[in-house]
Amino acid sequence: MKWNQNFLWGGSIAAHQCEGAWNEAGKGIAIMDLVTQGTYEVPREICQTIEAGKSYPSHEGIHFYHTYKEDIALFAEMGFKALRISIDWSRIYPQGDEAEPNQAGIAFYQNVVAELRKHQIEPIVTLYHFEMPIHLVRAYGSWTNRQVIDFYLKFCETMFTALKGSVRYWATFNEMNHIDPQTEASDIFTYIIAGLKYSELADKKQTLATIGYNMTLASVKAVKLGHEIDPSNQFGCVFGLTPSYPVNCNPTNVMNAFQENDHEFYQIDAMCHGKFPAYKLHQYAEQGIHLTITDEDVQAFAEGKIDFIGLNYYSSSVAHYEGDDESEETLFGGVQNPYLEQSKWGWAIDPIGLRYLLNYVYRRYQLPIIITENGLGAVDEVAENGEINDDYRIEYIEKHIEQIKKAVTEDHVECFGYLTWGPIDLVSATTGEMKKRYGFIYVDKHDDGTGTLARKKKKSFYWYQQVIQEKH
Repeated sequence: MKWNQNFLWGGSIAAHQCEGAWNEAGKGIAIMDLVTQGTYEVPREICQTIEAGKSYPSHEGIHFYHTYKEDIALFAEMGFKALRISIDWSRIYPQGDEAEPNQAGIAFYQNVVAELRKHQIEPIVTLYHFEMPIHLVRAYGSWTNRQVIDFYLKFCETMFTALKGSVRYWATFNEMNHIDPQTEASDIFTYIIAGLKYSELADKKQTLATIGYNMTLASVKAVKLGHEIDPSNQFGCVFGLTPSYPVNCNPTNVMNAFQENDHEFYQIDAMCHGKFPAYKLHQYAEQGIHLTITDEDVQAFAEGKIDFIGLNYYSSSVAHYEGDDESEETLFGGVQNPYLEQSKWGWAIDPIGLRYLLNYVYRRYQLPIIITENGLGAVDEVAENGEINDDYRIEYIEKHIEQIKKAVTEDHVECFGYLTWGPIDLVSATTGEMKKRYGFIYVDKHDDGTGTLARKKKKSFYWYQQVIQEKH
């Protein structure tokens, strides 16, 4: 099979995990600037202010703010056709509610995009990847407050205008679907998405429903605005989806699996079908949840449908069933599948799950899909001769690419790109660690604060380079 010549091979990164320079050039404090380093087993600490003696991973990241030219050159050497980046809202509007933007922040992203274009790399820009100015949380209550939608749209308009003609692919949000009133949430997920701690919410279900609705409304309004500013803009939203399989063919367990799968799709339904789904409103009413939906909102949903879907996929799980082992709970819900091996961080490795998900999403919405994240977090060792032989990463990605090929050629799914997560080692969003490495490029930085930040090519660097050459 010959891959489409326009297929976008590349990778994805996020500002708070790589840029660093957290207080340079007028940047304000964002929510991830207040999260300390932790481990997977121990929940990360969320501080109210910057405290001396604590380690805040986002403050340095991997220094991308200062090394983006060198890093982009390495991506170009691999043959990247696309790089997904995010724009840190607090670099553009440090408090989030200013009348005028920070020009130094705008210039930085203009320079990054220009550097990508120089190397014939398509920039794909995520507008919100866990980078809300903390002032909007403290002064307005984050996404519980409709006024924050207006601040977000002003930020979007600023960037649509600043990057007009240079960026054509935009993602409004990253993984807003991880908080939903139907399920228990974790402090880290509610915090990275909205800057709020689940354990401290007075009315948890109502608050999560309000946040989910307001973010969905913000997305459709941004899509309409972006299309008006430049009709050639293409808009998507990125969703992190984890298929839940039934533990067996018992109809009760099959139904449980359907419900666990489906609860994360209501926002995609709203963005693709042009209206907030009635089934979700019925669920909310049964739980005593009330949303204020205006006529203007109804029109916004009708006019702000997305053009493509961004899909983040790492693993699958088994839906909860009677008598399951709660100690086997996975990060994204469900329990472990005994038929699958796991990564060091307990994520089930399931390449076929990606084919399953591509089919499910495409047949439900019939919109083009780009895989915006997929990769393996692992502990990489530097050998005495300086080599990093990450064959496990090569095997993981190779098997997932095989399933994409089957989805495209055998199932006729319209998939137009594959972006690996973490083409360069960066700070983990869920644990704050550096030892959980995803990259083709090793960054000499360690959890104890040591390291030169020097870049080194892993074995997978040359492998992915060859993959792109052969497929393109």
